[in-house]
Amino acid sequence: MFDVIVIGGGPSGATAAEDLARSGHKVALVDRAGRIKPCGGAIPPRLIADFHVPDDLLVAKVTTARMISPTGRKVDIPIENGFVGMVDREHFDEFLRVRASQAGAVRITGTYLGLERDPDGLTVSVRDKATGETRHLRSRLVIGADGARSAVARTEIPGADKTPYVIAYHEIIAAPETAGPYDPGRCDVVYDGRISPDFYGWVFPHGSSASVGMGSMVKGVDLKQATADLRRRSGLDGCRTLRREGAPIPLKPLDRWDNGRDVVLAGDAAGVVAPSSGEGIYYAMVGGRVAATAAAACLATGKARQLRLARQLFMRDNKTVFRILGSMQNAYYRSDDRRERFVSLCHDVDVQRLTFESYMHKKIVWAGLTSHMRIGLKNLAHLSGLVRPEHV
Repeated sequence: MFDVIVIGGGPSGATAAEDLARSGHKVALVDRAGRIKPCGGAIPPRLIADFHVPDDLLVAKVTTARMISPTGRKVDIPIENGFVGMVDREHFDEFLRVRASQAGAVRITGTYLGLERDPDGLTVSVRDKATGETRHLRSRLVIGADGARSAVARTEIPGADKTPYVIAYHEIIAAPETAGPYDPGRCDVVYDGRISPDFYGWVFPHGSSASVGMGSMVKGVDLKQATADLRRRSGLDGCRTLRREGAPIPLKPLDRWDNGRDVVLAGDAAGVVAPSSGEGIYYAMVGGRVAATAAAACLATGKARQLRLARQLFMRDNKTVFRILGSMQNAYYRSDDRRERFVSLCHDVDVQRLTFESYMHKKIVWAGLTSHMRIGLKNLAHLSGLVRPEHV
């Protein structure tokens, strides 16, 4: 009998399993293995510090972010007093799973099939990858960390199947060996309707390789062709392709993360990807941590209502950031004219500083009433058309 079975071994599931194992609980971590999520791989200093990520896991350290508009306007934003770490999900996720195992979690490689209840707890059915046989595992609680379109969420959490998604696609390519427009210390973010009509494209360095991709929730968009166009425009069409990956990325946290009984969600399964930026690794790991906290409280008290703690704790610290980023996406991602204005706004030094301070430390930074009023007025001026992008 396990105390908790965690379904899904990505950053959220592995974090939840490690935290619970370190606190003395008997935990199983079920992961189907072999899947690598499409992801730019950026992790901020706050994540590196809070979750003790070793330096040798970073494949690159980015010190500049470049915003590129539909007309080709480029705004370089320096990352002062630090860097953004880059990881390759293939190795980063496995590192987290191994660390959970070393903490005491039992790793099981297989596919989640479903769960059944009886008066003594849960029976979780898993198809073992090595043998092909179905294993039946006993547990008191389940954490569903099995990604967007979670099988656990679909059957256990009302409304989980109605979450809106961006479909993300990227190609991992060999980084160019000669000097050119590609910079191994810079992240490029491309706001252009020809690449993505409602989101953005990216070129992120990964040391000897790079992630080039885009996302969209518009049906009919040719993700592979858009990525090929982005590679050509970035001077990367001649680079060798190492692998291709695609997956849905949720756009909104679910209104409920637990079933009020014995299941709680974490990570993409709960919808915790930041609007506008699409950032997911940090929020997935925080989601795993609060899910572990909620599960431990439920086990300690025997009260299922403690599972609500997961969403409550997450929203307490992140609701304002998500609301601001959601408003920004709704305001600026709807047309190329708006995207042009957004990149124009990024010229502003106050905007640059507050944006990256907030990103690096995962909290809204207070820069004084004057600065915030100035940013608000500039934002209104760009949205209303009082400022023309070509004049900035």
